[in-house]
Amino acid sequence: MILSTIIDVIKGESPMSTTSTLSKKLATADPDQVSENYAKKKKMTVPAFVARKGGKPLVCLTAYTAHVARLVDEHADMILVGDSLGMVIHGMPNTLGVTMEHMIMHGQAVMRGVEKALVVVDMPFGSFEESPEVAFRNASRIIKETGCAAVKLEGGAEMADTIAYLSARGIPVMAHIGLMPQQMNTAGGFKAVRSKEQFDAVVADAKAVEAAGAFSVVVEGVAERLANRINQAINIPTIGIGASAECDGQILVFEDMVGLFPRVPTFVKRYGNMEDMMRDAITRYADEVRDRSFPADEHTYKAKDSN
Repeated sequence: MILSTIIDVIKGESPMSTTSTLSKKLATADPDQVSENYAKKKKMTVPAFVARKGGKPLVCLTAYTAHVARLVDEHADMILVGDSLGMVIHGMPNTLGVTMEHMIMHGQAVMRGVEKALVVVDMPFGSFEESPEVAFRNASRIIKETGCAAVKLEGGAEMADTIAYLSARGIPVMAHIGLMPQQMNTAGGFKAVRSKEQFDAVVADAKAVEAAGAFSVVVEGVAERLANRINQAINIPTIGIGASAECDGQILVFEDMVGLFPRVPTFVKRYGNMEDMMRDAITRYADEVRDRSFPADEHTYKAKDSN
């Protein structure tokens, strides 16, 4: 039931807060319609993604497992295997402890569940900053071992040479500017870019990554006015997260969106409360085990006559 409800959340049904309303919503779901719409969906490519600049908004979500990726794939144009998995899956305090092995393992899992969406895998902290050559070695490993279409790396003008090096060698790059979680130590935490004195530098970052060959750019945690300036200043898709509805697309961390992570950033809208539903299911299971009502007769195997 929990996983079925996630389908409703992704379909954009109204927010759910109790198991009773969840059950009612599930009773009216139309999986045949979902399947029909999915069958009509075309495989998203990097050129097709770029062509959506200024057009129909791009739907983007993170995923870290094959089954969630399969659910998200029905509706998303792009799935990001983000280094946020360190926090929402592995319980890390931030993204800095994520390794190449983490990203490749989860990237492989997501690729097993995806048929249509463009899959992008984050390059973790320490895997690309040293030099363009090191970045290429790690980016090519990610693409070869996962089968994803592109990588994402954080950084603006300072990473332009690296983006150009990768792009020239057949690796599509999604850039990431504004609030950059991998730079939390130099920034003093996860701080949104709201000071007008910072605006010109971030716009310059956007122009630099575009000129270097990035096919799109994530714009995170910036003032709405700044996000709108960036969107108008460049000709590649802008993917907002804590930015502006005027961006060419939006992305959220899946666990934030469905209510599976306790921290709720300002820019997150919860489309469901899966944590409460899971707590309820676990509690009922524990109660039934203790009172021996589970497993019931229908959950057990019967002996067969050997004759």
